Amino acid sequence: MGSLVWHSLRMRRDDISLYLGPADRAELRALISNRNTPRKLVWRAEIVLATADGHGTFEIMRRARTSKPTVWRWQQRYLYEGLSGLKRDKTRPSRVPPLPVETRLKVIAKTVQESPPNATHWSRSLMAEAMGISPSSVGRIWAEAGLKPHVTKGFKVSNDPMFEEKVTDIVGLYLDPPDRAVVLCVDEKSQIQALDRTQPGLPLKKGRSATMTHDYKRHGTTTLFAALDVKSGMVIGECLPRHRAKEFLKFLRNIDKAVPARRDIHLVLDNYATHKTPDVQAWLEKHPRFKLHFTPTSASWLNLVERFFAEITSRRIRRGSYSSVDDLEATIYEYLARHNEKPKPFRWTKTAEDILTRERRALNALDEIRGNR
Repeated sequence: MGSLVWHSLRMRRDDISLYLGPADRAELRALISNRNTPRKLVWRAEIVLATADGHGTFEIMRRARTSKPTVWRWQQRYLYEGLSGLKRDKTRPSRVPPLPVETRLKVIAKTVQESPPNATHWSRSLMAEAMGISPSSVGRIWAEAGLKPHVTKGFKVSNDPMFEEKVTDIVGLYLDPPDRAVVLCVDEKSQIQALDRTQPGLPLKKGRSATMTHDYKRHGTTTLFAALDVKSGMVIGECLPRHRAKEFLKFLRNIDKAVPARRDIHLVLDNYATHKTPDVQAWLEKHPRFKLHFTPTSASWLNLVERFFAEITSRRIRRGSYSSVDDLEATIYEYLARHNEKPKPFRWTKTAEDILTRERRALNALDEIRGNR
């Protein structure tokens, strides 16, 4: 670290000189040239280098566009603490006195154990009124405790007696697919509406969000049948007017044509009735390379094609405007074509044991709530 010499006259610090050795200069210049260095740290290092280069205080003030005390502060900080001093920001004591620990604990207990009158959950204003503290204090307590009373997450615990076996089977297909076989996640996204907005919306621009009318005209619906290849990310898709066993059989035939005859086909699908009709069973008996793996009841999240449906809905369908069903289907087919040009598989990371452990924990929690333990 360099040495700083103050030339004082009548307690003034206008004339300051700083000597930096080669290593000190190299350290500061490396800091300035690093693109990842925060701007405020670059600014402080530039003040120190300008001082070492012999520039006066007023010239440094002009260059840094700051005040004399600020220039002095960083010069003195570097003198006594070196580079670590430039990196340290001044800590200011909070103007708000801390709440007693007892008050904080009461807020947390009240949040998780009680409900407010005439409401389903606590808000900051309701809790502040109940506890006699400010809403901002409530917010800080909740943030520190990790509490978010306004947020709920949906869930559904499966009651399938074969849950463990089905989860182990399907996750095994994802993490260790069989050789010389294709694993396809199959489902149908039904009742996709061709909605046409009654007025054109305004485009996105600086300072304004894009707009869309809340009302629309309905032009009919379509159903998207999709089969997601777990390994490649490719999607076989077809739009059909309905989602009966007849349409499902038609889609199975298309899959049969699309997949090379020498390869087995493992289908992951849900328990929808159209997947199990006698006609479907009869067709599957004639095509033994098709092997079906059903997800547990109330566990459609286990089917990876749901990820694809969520993606196409948010990226292309939800905010679109369609003058007809044909227009909607053309948009879907265009999306499928572009997706398959550069397919990207969805990676499954959870093991079967991870899922089963979480399921057991959820069941135990439900039993406690019901008083069955």
